[in-house]
Amino acid sequence: MANPSTSINKTPWAFIISTLVALLFLGLKQAGVDFGSSIPIVILEVLLLGFAVFGAVHHAEILALKVGEPYGSIILALAVTVIEAALIISQMSTGKPGVEVIGRDAVFATVMIVLNGIVGLALLMGGARFHVQRFKLDGAAAALSVLATLAALSLILPNFTTTAPGPVYSSPQLAFVGTISLVLYAIFVFVQTVRHHDYFVTGEKNAVNIPLHRRAVTLALIFLPLSLVAVVLMAKALSGPIDAAIAAAGLPTAVLGVVIAFIVLLPESIASLRAARVNDLQTSLNLALGSAIATIGLTIPTLAAYSLWHGDKLSLGISPQSTALLVLTLFISSVTLATGRTTILQGAVHLVIFGAFLFLTAWP
Repeated sequence: MANPSTSINKTPWAFIISTLVALLFLGLKQAGVDFGSSIPIVILEVLLLGFAVFGAVHHAEILALKVGEPYGSIILALAVTVIEAALIISQMSTGKPGVEVIGRDAVFATVMIVLNGIVGLALLMGGARFHVQRFKLDGAAAALSVLATLAALSLILPNFTTTAPGPVYSSPQLAFVGTISLVLYAIFVFVQTVRHHDYFVTGEKNAVNIPLHRRAVTLALIFLPLSLVAVVLMAKALSGPIDAAIAAAGLPTAVLGVVIAFIVLLPESIASLRAARVNDLQTSLNLALGSAIATIGLTIPTLAAYSLWHGDKLSLGISPQSTALLVLTLFISSVTLATGRTTILQGAVHLVIFGAFLFLTAWP
């Protein structure tokens, strides 16, 4: 049997080289080098994206072992969310028609993918393998209460305010919601890491003492952010071919936002599913719920500050159809996380909602 210490400490050179090649490729494109959009170039971009995703997961796992849970989950959630916010702002800054809804669509898609897609598949895979999986009820309830509050204030309430017409907040309202979202996220992180740290750990994973080499930790510290940058920027580079394929298929432009959200969430998705496969549902939920909370708690304040600074319109209110799906998702999530135990049934229910979200995005 392979030594787990040797396995985790051995960083595949393919991850290092592919990340550097991806960044070089993207840098040349940014400098004006035209590689075209031929099939071989698209295949190269897809391969570089795949290596960057799996590299990010590997580096995140090393840092998670180094700092322990739930800090490892927070590292990946924060890194992905910060870069995702930067990607949204880069699109908003173009000034093209419809950019005011990009942030809303990206945040909503991320929440639906995390709570239904990632959580649903993790529960289904874990339940199929271990029958019943357990987690800390206190931590899950705390995370879900924060997530429901942030989602309602950011995505639903803008449809019902009267100061500004349409699904938008007035400037004072936007400043207020952005501020309290950031404050609530900071309090959640404080509770998760300091005040009630025991709510978010089971003790089982920490019992496995795997010595980490300094070289492996150093490479992880350097290449985790580089890999995440490569993931997001390569996703942006692939948005053109993906957009063309979506248009050729006659699908709505909203599908592009879902595809990009999928790509950005790949590192967290893989890490969460890996944890569920080894019966560590606590870490899996830390990753999933933490990333959804960070998406709203950090992205919304960032977009609010950008909108207020530049005077750009920011549309946050989702449609009635999306509101129904979000409310259903939050309700089912509260039922799923109400007992501290899960089976394949809960996973199947979440995946059904996720399927409805994908179907109605393509055929609204």
